[in-house]
Amino acid sequence: MLSLDQTTGMDARWRRLNGERIEIPISRAVEETILREIEAGNRLKVCIGTDSAVRSDGVEFATVIVFLREKKGGFMFIRSLQEKRIMGLRERMILEVAQSVEIAYELCPLLGTHHIEL
Repeated sequence: MLSLDQTTGMDARWRRLNGERIEIPISRAVEETILREIEAGNRLKVCIGTDSAVRSDGVEFATVIVFLREKKGGFMFIRSLQEKRIMGLRERMILEVAQSVEIAYELCPLLGTHHIEL
């Protein structure tokens, strides 16, 4: 798994798609988002995924948490990490899955508490 000391100078914190940094732990940010959306009367579904792209100096990974509002669009949180080495397709795919599963495990109890489909 990628850790912060393995990343380049790229910011490994979560942010909104508009670039605004999320300064609180991601589980707290997700919970605040869920509560705000429920209060607004929205039904949510959450999707989590990771993709990667080969760069000249390594591989960049992007993990997203997508919030879909039923019939009202959606929004996402994103985290980018960069591994400073070249790796094969199989290893990249395994790391993509691992990063997605890691965040899903962290958020599952919270999503279950609020009856949000993952």
